[in-house]
Amino acid sequence: MYSNRRQFLGMALATAAFATVGAAAASAATVEEIKAKGTIVVGIQGDNAPWGFVNTSGKQDGFDADVATLFAKELGVKVQFQPLAVANRIPALTTGKVDILFATMAMTEERAKSIQYSKPYAANTISLYAAKADTAKTPADVAGWEIGVPKSSSQDKAITDAMGSTATIRRFDDDAATIQALVSGQVKAVGGNMFYGQRLDAASAGTYERKIDFLTTYNGVGTRLGEKDWNEAVNAFLDKIKANGELAAITKKWMNIDLPTFPESIPNIPFTVK
Repeated sequence: MYSNRRQFLGMALATAAFATVGAAAASAATVEEIKAKGTIVVGIQGDNAPWGFVNTSGKQDGFDADVATLFAKELGVKVQFQPLAVANRIPALTTGKVDILFATMAMTEERAKSIQYSKPYAANTISLYAAKADTAKTPADVAGWEIGVPKSSSQDKAITDAMGSTATIRRFDDDAATIQALVSGQVKAVGGNMFYGQRLDAASAGTYERKIDFLTTYNGVGTRLGEKDWNEAVNAFLDKIKANGELAAITKKWMNIDLPTFPESIPNIPFTVK
């Protein structure tokens, strides 16, 4: 569904663009300052279709791009996307190089110590993917395997927690590099989100399949800790697009699923600034 060219473009821009982001870096501005400025800088993934990727025209596209574009419209400003590698997402936000993260940010207790999450707006299932010819029905079946994951990702945490003591976890810079590691034989399996199957099939049709599901995570918009104005603006926006059907339409467009039912709370992960 998504070409290798898209994956390559996304990977290249997510890393190279971050290295030069200082030239167009955002300061830690308030919502009103961004409205006055007229542009919001959004941190997003550039290599992780369909969540966030750079399309063949060189433009940012995907689920998060659509939601972020709606948010910019809600604020009455233009959107400027900054593609980020997985490990660079939180540093880009906390240092003020982006104003906000619509970047496939799985909501974890550890990350909630560094950023403020919004209410959840997307769900994602983390699974193990491997060749159809390999048997892997339980974690015990993959003892001794080398398993690839994007470093600092929700896959990294899920796979490490489940099998870090029995398998060798190899960490790569991003999703595209992790997928390539499996296709090229560097690892025997990978921990991936619910769209890895499509991307693996595009790389090598009929070779790989989903083996073991580990958990369902929820994604939230990331803002800086203590910034109540950003948190309130994002949550009000998410409530609006959940109620009017816009989020359901974007979810159907990119994921071909109905809008999930989101939890009202997640232990130790606050959705609001007190």
